[in-house]
Amino acid sequence: MDSVSVNKFRDNLKTLVDQVINRHAPLKVTRRGGGGFVVMSTEDWEREQETLYVLQNNALMEQIAASSMTHARGEGHETSKEALDEITGI
Repeated sequence: MDSVSVNKFRDNLKTLVDQVINRHAPLKVTRRGGGGFVVMSTEDWEREQETLYVLQNNALMEQIAASSMTHARGEGHETSKEALDEITGI
């Protein structure tokens, strides 16, 4: 993660925020007295929140683990090409 001082962040606000959004990479902003912060795009923050929700939900994690084991054994439902095309809108 890149890091800049709060002064550099303030002086280059638009450029640095555009970089955070376009690169999908958070930026750590440091302050001389401590208490820094991180800047990230809304899209990335929402994705992180969804990931945290899944990781903290035991029922979902159990379902994912069971699905992974089924896939590893070569079992489970196989979707037809037509159904996949319909799902993906191709």
